Amino acid sequence: MNQTVNRRRLLATAALGGVVGATGLGSLAPEAAFATEAVGVEPGAPDPNFAEGLISSISGHMLLVTGSDTVLHSIRITDGTSIWKLHPTTFDRIAVGDGLYARGVRLPDGTLAADSVWVNIVNLHGHIAAVGRNVVHLDHKGRRIVAHVVPGRSAAVYNGTPAVSDLSLLKVGRHVQILGAWHPKTNEIDIATVYAAA
Repeated sequence: MNQTVNRRRLLATAALGGVVGATGLGSLAPEAAFATEAVGVEPGAPDPNFAEGLISSISGHMLLVTGSDTVLHSIRITDGTSIWKLHPTTFDRIAVGDGLYARGVRLPDGTLAADSVWVNIVNLHGHIAAVGRNVVHLDHKGRRIVAHVVPGRSAAVYNGTPAVSDLSLLKVGRHVQILGAWHPKTNEIDIATVYAAA
């Protein structure tokens, strides 16, 4: 049987009260939030199995999310939902005001049964303006972003090599791409992975 069909059946079962093991349904790596699934989506059409926005309310295991396009999304967190907030975490770490990306299965009532949820995730490009102890200051589209290095969590990928914990090769003036977690209502993020040239 097709893996997508299996995943959809498992998520639908979980949304209706079944139990599914988390992370068995797909990658929770932050890079996966920005991947695209072309399953049955017309070019240029919105993916019905994806939602993004700010959490405006939480009721039980339901999230009401206002998308950047002002569309409201109801997202159900199931027993099988994988949650990322800089690292894999649990539902109780999600708060009103957090931003999110979610992928899952759209149920007949329009609710998205979430497979994976990435909370406060950011993917940004910028130039390094300054480097300090456990902090990197970035210029991003004319704005200053303060990117915090999280010991034991933050990693760097230099020239496409495997990720390492050594961020000492980051240099002022260099272009970088950072995946990380935003601190809501601030210009600060925590670094998950920084991509740079050595």
